[in-house]
Amino acid sequence: MSIYDDSRPADVGQDPEAASPARVGTVVWGLIVVALAALIIISGLGLVALNGTYVLIGLMIGAGAALVVGGLVSARRRDNKSTTGKS
Repeated sequence: MSIYDDSRPADVGQDPEAASPARVGTVVWGLIVVALAALIIISGLGLVALNGTYVLIGLMIGAGAALVVGGLVSARRRDNKSTTGKS
């Protein structure tokens, strides 16, 4: 048996329901990166001529809206879970 042998499962002592969900900001920034990559590929293929300013404005409006909506949904979900039953 070596000092690097760890036969315990990785999730010992962790509650599966207590795992934190993906954060809204992380998801939104990931979608922005994917959208930019797709637009760069489409533009490189010459299928569509894109105006960089309009693309950035559209991405920022979409990202801002997604962050606001995601924050509101997250706050609402958090408020629903924190009830203690006391008036």
